[in-house]
Amino acid sequence: MRGAMTAGALASGLLVAGGALGQSVVLTGLSGQAATFTAAQLAATPHASATLKLGGGRSEDCAGVPLTLLLQRVGAPAGKALKGPELADLVVVGASDGYRVVLALAETDPMVSDRKILLADRCGGAPLPDNEGPFRLVVTGDLRPARSARMVTSIQVRRALP
Repeated sequence: MRGAMTAGALASGLLVAGGALGQSVVLTGLSGQAATFTAAQLAATPHASATLKLGGGRSEDCAGVPLTLLLQRVGAPAGKALKGPELADLVVVGASDGYRVVLALAETDPMVSDRKILLADRCGGAPLPDNEGPFRLVVTGDLRPARSARMVTSIQVRRALP
C-alpha cells in the first residue's frame, strides 16, 4: 500500500506541473489499482446533478460523475459489497493547491447514504473556472462547502484500520 500512496503522490505532483496533465485526476485504490481520467473522459461519463451550498445562503447547481462510480473503477466496493472492514475505509481527495479532505467510503455510496457526492466538471451551467477546476468535489448535506475541494488532482482509497 505504501507504494500506491507514493505513486499517487507522484502522479499528483506531475498533474500540477504539467499543463495538459493538469486536466486530469488520478484515482488510486487500496491495492494500488490506478486510473487517470482526463477532462474529456470525465465529460463523456454519465453525469448527475447536485446543488452546492455556498456561503451567504447562496447555492449553485453542479453536474459531475458520482464519486462512487469512479471509485469502483479502482476496485472500491459499492452497494451490497460495501460491508464489514470496508466500512472503515477512507477516501482522501487532494487538490493542486495542497488542500485535502477526507470522506468515509460508505458516505459515497447511495445504498448507505442519501447525500450526493460528485466529481463535478460544471457548475452554473458552465465549465469550472481555472481557480475552481477543472474538477471540484461536490458534497451535498454539508452546511458549508468545506469538503467541496476545488482543483482536484487525486483521489485515493485508504484503509483506516490495520
